[in-house]
Formats: sequence, C-alpha cells, structure tokens
Amino acid sequence: MIVDCHSHLWNAPDEISDDLRHDYQTVGYDINDLELLNPESHSAATQGADVVIVFGLRAKLSGFTTSNDTVAHFVQSDPKRLIGFAALDPTEADCLDELERCISDLGMRGLKMTPIYSGYHPMDERALPVYERAEKLGLPILFHQGATFPRKAPLKYAQPIQLEDIALRHPNLKMIIAHFGHPWEEETFVLIRKQPNIFADISGLYGRPWQYYNSLRLAQEYEVIHKLLFATDYPFGDFNGTVKGLCDAVSFSRRAQLFPLISDLAERILNNPTLDLLGLPDPTKSS
Repeated sequence: MIVDCHSHLWNAPDEISDDLRHDYQTVGYDINDLELLNPESHSAATQGADVVIVFGLRAKLSGFTTSNDTVAHFVQSDPKRLIGFAALDPTEADCLDELERCISDLGMRGLKMTPIYSGYHPMDERALPVYERAEKLGLPILFHQGATFPRKAPLKYAQPIQLEDIALRHPNLKMIIAHFGHPWEEETFVLIRKQPNIFADISGLYGRPWQYYNSLRLAQEYEVIHKLLFATDYPFGDFNGTVKGLCDAVSFSRRAQLFPLISDLAERILNNPTLDLLGLPDPTKSS
C-alpha cells in the first residue's frame, strides 16, 4: 500500500492573510490559483497513492487560519482514501478544546503542528499538554520542523533536533519531520535513527536535485531509509513528480559517478508501511 502522508488544504483566499499571500507571491505562487478544495484536482495530483493524509495550517503569527471543519468536510468526499489531521496552534487559547473537538466530532486521526509558523519553541509550555494528549490518544503529529519562506516565521524554532526532548518525555508519541527538516537534514537523520518513534517525510525537495541527492545519500549512509515516508506536499508537488524525483536522484548518482544510491530506493520508500509505523487505521477497510 502506498501512502502519501503530506497534502495541504485551505480555502483560498479566506484562510490566508494578505501578508502571507504576498509572501507566497515572492516565491512564485498565487494562492488564488491553487485549487485546494477541488476533490478532482487533489485526486488527480495524488492518484498513485492508495491513502492520502490531508491537513490545513493554523498559525496566527504567519497568517494561516484554516478551519479544521474545512478539512473534515473534504475528507468526506473520499473517506475510504483520505485521512484528516487536525491543524493546531498552541498559542491559541482554545487549542486543547479544538483538539478534543477535532477527534470526537470531526474524526481526525492525527495532528499537524508548525512551531516555525506559529512562533513557539517545540517545548513551549503551551504545547506540552497537546503532546501529552496526543500520546494518550495515539495521535501522530506531523511537524513542519524546517525552513520556510514567510517573513514572520522565526527560523530559531525550526531545527529538528528540538523534537528530541518531546520524544524523551513522550516515548510512545509518533512524530514525523516534514521535508527532511531541511536544511538540517543531518539533524533529522541522526534523530530518526536514534529515536524509534520519529520519522521523516520526503516531500518538497525533489525540485532541488543536488540537495535532494545529498539528503538521500545521508539517509542511506545512516541506514534510515525504512523511516522515510512518501509524501507529495500537494499542491506544491504531485505523485508523479515525487516518484520521478526519487528515480532521477538514483540515476543522477550513477551518471555522475557519485556515491551511488541504491537502485530500488524509490520502491523502498513507496512501500514503507506508513499506516503501521504511525499507528493509523486503514481507511480502505472501513465499513
């Protein structure tokens, strides 16, 4: 089974601030052109995956205000294929209440958290009750723990190594570091090798082929390929492009006579048992 563990949804332009819209434009994206709430577009872009995890973003500081109801409604368009994660911002006073609502009322199966976008240290006291609750309920958390482009998002909260304190306090909590935690890939790989319940997803880097090759090479050297999860980062990537990026990295390593990547790298990552690793139910088997 192939699982895409990272795809975005929001209702543009209503759930994006004007400042954030401008930040997107500086890197070449017009938010109004992204058909994020179109089930047909999402399905087409992720069509090679059997199951897709979807989530919005909530980060008052940076200007993301996705309603979790938006995501829950979208999941109902294809409930045997889509899994919804709740977007949470611990700087919002009702964060814990929102977590409970998302699980009990909306049927969310995991959490999306963004310290860099929201402007809090991962071990901020406001976030600690969220981790405790997530561990108790068996909810995996996907962290955007790496660089990004919005001007207001503080990089000092983005380094992947900051998640280790969470892992030590909550050893059964499943965590995913998005985008290899770039540009701190080395931190990500030593961390996921050391901590059994931390993983990383591969999304967002195939457009930087030299960085991507070096990241995959490091993952191979640290022997953590089995902890890399397939992900498209829709709408900023799609299934075919992500698979092609993996295959191109392998062929590039051999054409350029560099340290070679294993020939079946793409197949190994595509076939990693993401749902089992994260403790998630298989929606294709639901009644």
